[in-house]
Amino acid sequence: MLKRYYQVFGSLLLVSDAVGLVAAWLLSYYLRFYTQIVPVTKGIPPFSRYIALTVPVVLLWIAVFSYFHLYRTSRITRRSSELGNVLRAQLVAVGSFVVLTWVVTEYRFSRVVIGYFGILSGAYLLATRLFLRNFLRRLIASGMNTRSVVIVGTGASALALFDRMRRMPELGIRVRGFFTAGAQSEAVLPAPRLGSYREVAAVCEKMGDVEEVVIALPRGDAKEEEAILDSLAESVMSLHLVPDVYDYIVVGCTVEDFDQMPLLSLNETPIDPLGALWKRLFDLLGAGAALVLLSPLYFLLALLVKATSRGPILYGQKRMSVDGSTFQMWKFRSMRVDAEKETGAVWAKKNDDRRTPIGSFLRSTSLDELPQFWNVLVGQMSLVGPRPERPEFVHQFRNHVPKYMLRHKVKAGITGWAQVNGWRGDTSLEKRIEHDLYYIRNWNLAFDIKILFLTVVRGFVHKNAY
Repeated sequence: MLKRYYQVFGSLLLVSDAVGLVAAWLLSYYLRFYTQIVPVTKGIPPFSRYIALTVPVVLLWIAVFSYFHLYRTSRITRRSSELGNVLRAQLVAVGSFVVLTWVVTEYRFSRVVIGYFGILSGAYLLATRLFLRNFLRRLIASGMNTRSVVIVGTGASALALFDRMRRMPELGIRVRGFFTAGAQSEAVLPAPRLGSYREVAAVCEKMGDVEEVVIALPRGDAKEEEAILDSLAESVMSLHLVPDVYDYIVVGCTVEDFDQMPLLSLNETPIDPLGALWKRLFDLLGAGAALVLLSPLYFLLALLVKATSRGPILYGQKRMSVDGSTFQMWKFRSMRVDAEKETGAVWAKKNDDRRTPIGSFLRSTSLDELPQFWNVLVGQMSLVGPRPERPEFVHQFRNHVPKYMLRHKVKAGITGWAQVNGWRGDTSLEKRIEHDLYYIRNWNLAFDIKILFLTVVRGFVHKNAY
């Protein structure tokens, strides 16, 4: 249903982006060296050096924008989401370009040119997408390039599909109405009732202009599907099947063609192999830098822990991470060695008498978590992700917190979306899971950077950290 639209729209965007990027790059050279808004002090470099970069620039930007799925052919994207993705992709592309020009080439390109280019190309890429979408909406509003569609079924999947079609008028999909199991009142439908399931073929033939039929039966009406498909077997209309799994899709959903057999995968994470590679490289860089830069603080905290209580400096605790795997998570020890000898695994509580003299300070400032950068470095954790929980507690929570285990679809993190929004310590588990699942659904590298930034800005001290 969307393939034709995105083949045309995606191809148009790709060509438009390539032309605009070349123009922005050359214009940036002209603005820098011939308008001299910023005075030129080292002479004007040869134009040939800059024009030689036009092809690499275009290839880099298209590669980054493709990674952010900005030319994809199988997903509806709202304008606000698309523009946000464009801004994130632009920042990644500019950053990658700066790094590559410094690492790969000995010649140092003007930072002012790169700055102009980042602004000009970013403005162009945003503007063209807005223009093209608005142009398509006006074109479709005039009656051109529209397709008549009917929906068979009135379950959650059918109504959700209609809502998405309504919010994306540039797709040119005109829903004529619904076919229902019985004489359902039109008052509860967002479009006219056209008839019952048994009347689909006859009514569509009578209407004459229906091009596509979407069968989205609720699970209770699944037995009707075979009869509906048989009645449409000789029809030239395009048929689409929507399985009634809308209530089960929490994290994500993908459809694969497995040797001409469709496979519907539920709750797949958006972290594909390339995304996982970028995330791992980011983790290695961040954890390595933290271990080096914070080494004096590590040494000081180790001395304080050792000087204020007997026992080891570090405390290892089994935690659960991606796909239910477990690992030993490290902390600076903040409690007595025998803290759980009598009670077993329990959550820390306010004014906990098991804490060491410095333990309260370590826990309230989250400094006890610093050794986890080692867990990140060796690949057991990520800088950003759902906070890992002890297996004993996981087995308790999974029975009464809906969707709890889905947080283990990604690697556990030192910080996460739930934590920077205040859901840590003795707070609502439901809200924490809600934020964890939002993070998994919407993951990208820019989101990780945002969470790390918010972690620093909002501080490590929290009233529920004890």
